[in-house]
Amino acid sequence: MTSKRLTGLLMATTFLGSALAASAQDVTLTIESWRNDDLSIWQDQIIPAFEASHPGIKVQFTPSAPAEYNAVLNSKLDAGSAGDLITCRPFDASLALYEGGKLADLSGLAAMANFSDVAKSAWQTDDGAATFCVPMASVIHGFIYNKDAFAELGIEVPATEADFFAALDKIKEDGTYIPMAMGTNDQWEAATMGYNNVGPNYWKGEEGRLALIKGEEKLTDEPWVAPFRQLAKWGAYLGDGYEAQTYPDSQNLFTLGRAAIYPAGSWEISGFNSLVDFEMGAFNPPVANAGDECYISDHTDIAIGMNAASAHPDEAKAFLDWVGSAEFATLYANALPGFFSLNSAPVAMEDPLAQEFVSWRDKCHSTIRSTYQILSRGTPNLENETWNASANVIRGTETPEAAGQRLQDGLASWYAPQQ
Repeated sequence: MTSKRLTGLLMATTFLGSALAASAQDVTLTIESWRNDDLSIWQDQIIPAFEASHPGIKVQFTPSAPAEYNAVLNSKLDAGSAGDLITCRPFDASLALYEGGKLADLSGLAAMANFSDVAKSAWQTDDGAATFCVPMASVIHGFIYNKDAFAELGIEVPATEADFFAALDKIKEDGTYIPMAMGTNDQWEAATMGYNNVGPNYWKGEEGRLALIKGEEKLTDEPWVAPFRQLAKWGAYLGDGYEAQTYPDSQNLFTLGRAAIYPAGSWEISGFNSLVDFEMGAFNPPVANAGDECYISDHTDIAIGMNAASAHPDEAKAFLDWVGSAEFATLYANALPGFFSLNSAPVAMEDPLAQEFVSWRDKCHSTIRSTYQILSRGTPNLENETWNASANVIRGTETPEAAGQRLQDGLASWYAPQQ
């Protein structure tokens, strides 16, 4: 064998060995999630972007059916077969996993510096000492409206409550459109898109929410009863038969152009975009008086953490640090318009309606739904009771004052700071 051929053979062998070694060192991370509708987004956009900048780490997205996720995940965690990365629901479900030793403490992760206390609150211990999931997205509440209808009737976007009810009166008087599309049959919308939509302007967002948790404010105090007073006026504008109207009914009324305003969560954006043949706009909950500070429900919705038993903690943390980056924030928020990045880095939204929603962060204070942290752990469950109370108030079967008293009595029956 000639010297040249021997050298070539040795070089080829060296390259082959190096390639095999590199391949052998590749680590595959598996993500558990309930968002099975996101599978193509992860496979086509998010994972390729991560792998391009992190050679040697491969990622697999393996979702479960949403309704089965909690049970499936718990079984896998108990059996030691769960993935390295765990998509986290907000508040108590994920807190229980952390307290059970299933989720790792990520407080020291560098990317955590990119998130506010409000953003992290859904994935922290009650005292805020440990954060166990990297926030991914929130949903924002407000009102979506039919721009064509507003233009036809000469209505300006309302800034104050007086403007809001004047607009509703004008729409009702004209008769072409149902003023607002919302029903009370399913109850949860009355609380989620009603009470916790307009409420933060009354209880001043985080200030009131945290005061309620500490026992410094009660649900019978004016800032907590006042939102019910507003809801008590809504029934006159919801159209005939709203008491039996379901959530899908309301969606259909708006997207078919039969209603002018839709009390909304931003998660509607993608679906509505594909269904309407008119231009949509959005406005944040109007304040009581011109010049008042505004507050929005910018509710923490989804995050991702690390299986405490992961065999690849360093690689998992590398992925989580990337999830906390501006690159991920831009990718995710634009792939799923209406699910907004919780990262402090600004994200330019390609969808105009999504951009309208997220722009409110620049002028209003963000908070989360008042019932979700700590206050719904007992019986009666404050979140579920607020659904019922909100629906009753809209229907006129319970007064705002009676609703506030009932909720306060229920909370005080099991929650020590309110006793």
